[in-house]
Amino acid sequence: MEYRVLGKTGLTISRLGFGGIPIQRIDAAGTRKLCLQMKEAGINYIDTARGYTVSESYLGEALEGIRGNFVLATKSMARTKEAMAADIETSLKNLRTDYIDLYQVHNPNMAQLEQVIAPGGALEALLEAREAGKIGHIGLTAHLIDVFEKALELPWVETIMFPYNIVESQGEDLIRACQEKNIGFIDMKPLAGGAIEDATLALRYILANDAVTVAIPGMAEETELKQNLAAAHDASPLREEELAKIEAIRKELGTQFCRRCNYCAPCTVGINISGVFLFEGYLSRYGLEDWARSRYATLSKKASDCIGCGVCESRCPYNLPIRAMLKKAAGNFGE
Repeated sequence: MEYRVLGKTGLTISRLGFGGIPIQRIDAAGTRKLCLQMKEAGINYIDTARGYTVSESYLGEALEGIRGNFVLATKSMARTKEAMAADIETSLKNLRTDYIDLYQVHNPNMAQLEQVIAPGGALEALLEAREAGKIGHIGLTAHLIDVFEKALELPWVETIMFPYNIVESQGEDLIRACQEKNIGFIDMKPLAGGAIEDATLALRYILANDAVTVAIPGMAEETELKQNLAAAHDASPLREEELAKIEAIRKELGTQFCRRCNYCAPCTVGINISGVFLFEGYLSRYGLEDWARSRYATLSKKASDCIGCGVCESRCPYNLPIRAMLKKAAGNFGE
């Protein structure tokens, strides 16, 4: 296993980490088994979140007696000091630990990020928790390029998590900037939310980028763990046939895959287009139907509210058939 220092945190972590979304599909016993196998294999970075329903609780039970073998990261969508302080306490209780190595501001938009750093915002609670030894370091996760760019300028941000994979390379220059600024880069969605079926090739592509500190594919089964370990252990340069397959995947998904660049925004009627497609991915590819539906239900405008004006399609740099994709999403979600 290859190890890297996670930017300013100084934490030494495995380049292959563990994404905690899919363990919502299994149980605490299955999570314990996975954690023991990861320990044996040298994987020492675990990512979860307050928003992943039972994920923190399952991991808390699974890590009993082996907590010290892992760098543990979680995150919260709280934007105020009071809410963030409460979430930190909940995370500590769920994870059955007295400290969390990395606590992250989870996926704010630009307005929410301003709220986080304003007086009375979530950052105050994070700084106080760090001073009290409840958390070790502070990071931020994002799906939007403008938030990524802003995060690079914030002195308290020690790590940034962002999607990067074979078909989502919009953040590549900013990932390199993370390396230059000694900010740890955590790669989420390495398989593009399950759209990329060849996990080995997907991880080989990501880990070939020296600016990526750690990739965190979601895993819930031993077969997934073994496959990901094999990919991480193969440090040879990408072969000619692999490069050809990468191009084929890009062509295949290029006409139907949302990269969440948000150039389509703003929608005429206020639909969060990339959000709809993100939640649909959880529904159709992650096997997390209940969770996906609950997240989709939080959207004020649903896919069915599309009036078919086509303005979004005129802005999309990938020429996606957004109206047809929204119609499909509306059918899948039933609204």
